[in-house]
Amino acid sequence: MELILLGRTLMKIGEQALPPAAPDAPRGGERTVVVVMSDVYQHPETSVVEVARRTGLPQSAVSTAVARLREVGSIVAEPDPSDRRRQLLRRNPELTARRREVATARIDEALATALDEPAQLGAVLAALEILGQHLTPEAIARLRPQ
Repeated sequence: MELILLGRTLMKIGEQALPPAAPDAPRGGERTVVVVMSDVYQHPETSVVEVARRTGLPQSAVSTAVARLREVGSIVAEPDPSDRRRQLLRRNPELTARRREVATARIDEALATALDEPAQLGAVLAALEILGQHLTPEAIARLRPQ
């Protein structure tokens, strides 16, 4: 239970640390967008259906996230040569300004705000670094299927 609550807290801090999107961009769904983007980056030449199956997200949520990611240039889609109705998704090889902005965003300010003792920021950042080294997105594949 504690791990689930910690995960939720870390997700909220991560969302807070994301630089704001363009004023006309839709609000909300950042978590889903990040999950979908990560899956597409790990599995290039994939489809919305396959992303939904791997992530456990509803297909409609994946489609919405894919539309946002295409709009900001994070992923590109091309027709599947074997089935022209299906789109294959992959990382955009060009680094867009938004991708650069998100990739270089720091969590320090959001994390310090969330801490009841901001003086512990260094220790918490070090602990997160260690967790990040060992609990990568690939670790999820090693878990038993739900």
